Amino acid sequence: MVSRRLPATDDRIVPGTEDALSIDLDGTPVDGLRGQTIAGVLLGSGVLAWRRTSGSGKPRGVFCGIGVCFDCIVTVNGQRDVRACQRRAADGDRIETQHDALPEPTTENDPFGDRT
Repeated sequence: MVSRRLPATDDRIVPGTEDALSIDLDGTPVDGLRGQTIAGVLLGSGVLAWRRTSGSGKPRGVFCGIGVCFDCIVTVNGQRDVRACQRRAADGDRIETQHDALPEPTTENDPFGDRT
């Protein structure tokens, strides 16, 4: 997938300026523009996946893009489970990818009881 960004001055509804910002993704600086979501900054920089599924370890990034699913969750400045498609990037944000192992099944977290 090739990302494409239109200049902010070409926005027909609200023309704006292109104020640069920089976020940190797992220790790597990523440049973007004021007003972009974290997902927008990452996609615009060519990063397509920033999370792995708990079960199979498959890469995930943006799926729905409207905050309904949880495929784009990241940790932002220490706060876990932030949807990257909904959170606007701020200069200096520290973004960490998330990967949580599946919990071990127990009778406490199994609503159907012991299935052995």
